[in-house]
Amino acid sequence: MSVDALRGFDMFWIIGADSLVYALHRMSPSGPTTLLADQLEHAEWAGFHFYDLIFPLFVFIVGVSLVFSLGKTIERAGRGEALKRVFRRGILLFVIGILYSGGVSSAWPDIRLMGVLNRIALAYLFAGLLFCLCKPRALLGICIGILVGYWALMTFTPIRDIQLTKSNLAELADKAGDPQTAALFKADSNPSAIKDSPEWAAAEKMFYATTNRVSGRFGQGLNLANHIDFMYLPGRKYDTFFDPEGYLSTIPAVATCLLGVFAGLLLKNQGLAGKQKVAWLISFGIAAAVLGWLWDYQFPVIKKIWTSSYVLVAGGYSAILLGVFYMVVDVWQVRGWCQPFVWMGMNSITVYLASNVLGGFRRVALRFAGGDVKGFFDAHGTRGCGDLVISIVGLLLAFWFVQFLYKRKVFLRL
Repeated sequence: MSVDALRGFDMFWIIGADSLVYALHRMSPSGPTTLLADQLEHAEWAGFHFYDLIFPLFVFIVGVSLVFSLGKTIERAGRGEALKRVFRRGILLFVIGILYSGGVSSAWPDIRLMGVLNRIALAYLFAGLLFCLCKPRALLGICIGILVGYWALMTFTPIRDIQLTKSNLAELADKAGDPQTAALFKADSNPSAIKDSPEWAAAEKMFYATTNRVSGRFGQGLNLANHIDFMYLPGRKYDTFFDPEGYLSTIPAVATCLLGVFAGLLLKNQGLAGKQKVAWLISFGIAAAVLGWLWDYQFPVIKKIWTSSYVLVAGGYSAILLGVFYMVVDVWQVRGWCQPFVWMGMNSITVYLASNVLGGFRRVALRFAGGDVKGFFDAHGTRGCGDLVISIVGLLLAFWFVQFLYKRKVFLRL
């Protein structure tokens, strides 16, 4: 039950809890609310905020869950059936990910092929295959190999000495005495989504004209992962010339999922008492986080390229959270408080997709608490009280939705 509760807690932040904190901060700005609001923004590049844990925590929980689901399938129907399930679920989730990002509602190349759900799909696919085919010791070796191998690729592979950001490309064009090209990069557009974009063509010309090579660079737009996306990732890129869920950075996300697999194997171990499992989870979490922060000195903790140090830091914090949830929910059996999170956790993909289709539960909440209702609370309460009410109504609607599905035993099974 703790796994479902933790997954639901994770989704709670994804579908709107952050807006609750922002509203509180607008109502009464203070040191604590400023800190909380800051933690609910992604680190601009290097570094780690609480919001940078949300995505890897979900991938980690996917790894925990597949131990139980695929383990049961292997016991009942055999390894072949488990492999079929992994392929089917991975492919379906990848397709849903493309639909989530807009599907084919726009003309090519304004279609995003890699996104959050796509990364989850690929992490599940490869971690699931490895779980079905390899023993735990081999999985450990593969996980270490992924982290070290990704570090080596990012550190030692020579790349062109050019930073693929609009501001830098505009500056380079200005320095070269080409104001026309500089003006292209100053426009507010995403050239990766525009067919035959002159801005994209200009960026390619500047990129391939760069002959100087460097290595060991991890800056935004100046690293191997971003350059590979620029050269080989088709379709719309989230960050103009590269994507935070691009090709190369998906590889260490598989390691994040494998860390969850190890946690799942620990929870499934009948030879350990509950408190021993908690001690192992928290001890591993602390050790992984410390190792990740030490590695940060050479290979910075960066979510947008999913660095190996980021995998360890996020995986460590995820293990600690799982340990706390497991102790409270499954060892101490204190469960009343977490039931709403369980509803959400057991239909996490459903509520995520529903939020996307509806434009967010906050948008639906405006129908109940917007307009004059919001104005009433703003007028008779403190500044920003109306936004707080809208955020609360949005979250209540989300919880009502997942409770409705839970009570009727409706669950999205891919």
